Amino acid sequence: MPTSPETRESLILRLPTQSDAQAWREFVEIYEPLLFRFARRRGLQEADAREIAQNVFVAVAKAVGRWEPNQERGRFRAWLFRIARNQVINTVSKHRRDRASGRTAEIEVLKELPNREEIDEVAADYRREMFRLAAAQVRESFHANTWAAFWKSSVLARPVEEVAKEVGISTGAVYIAKSRVIAKIKSVILQWEQEDAL
Repeated sequence: MPTSPETRESLILRLPTQSDAQAWREFVEIYEPLLFRFARRRGLQEADAREIAQNVFVAVAKAVGRWEPNQERGRFRAWLFRIARNQVINTVSKHRRDRASGRTAEIEVLKELPNREEIDEVAADYRREMFRLAAAQVRESFHANTWAAFWKSSVLARPVEEVAKEVGISTGAVYIAKSRVIAKIKSVILQWEQEDAL
């Protein structure tokens, strides 16, 4: 991922350009973990979840040239996860046919509109992925001790006093490190969101 990633809208608008391999690398880096977890949470095995992610990327490659930002039609992520949901349904249906069980209850449940919990789950996954990407982008702008103090106290949720001793700084410095790094990460994510019409 480049040190200054483009907005997701501009990234998506670059996808139809077949020669823009960097756009696809960035797109896959952002969305593959989300799609994989989405499929796994629906009870699919790891291999099936990976196949679903790949199938979603193939479907996006075929259709993204026709996609245009439009607030009335919803965000790109909603479109992407509709494709993923359809892929899950297709995979479950195929497994059902392969086993010739004749049961369709699980397929009917999958076909229902997403519930609030499912929407919240996808949104939380997306926020975690944005945090991961923003943290990777800003990490080099901080001293190693500052980053260690932030990571150990905020992400790993270790006690501030313990982190201060381990890193060799005061507890006040740990709080300052946490505050500075979190502010920088939030700033990067906010900038992406302000530029993002998705």
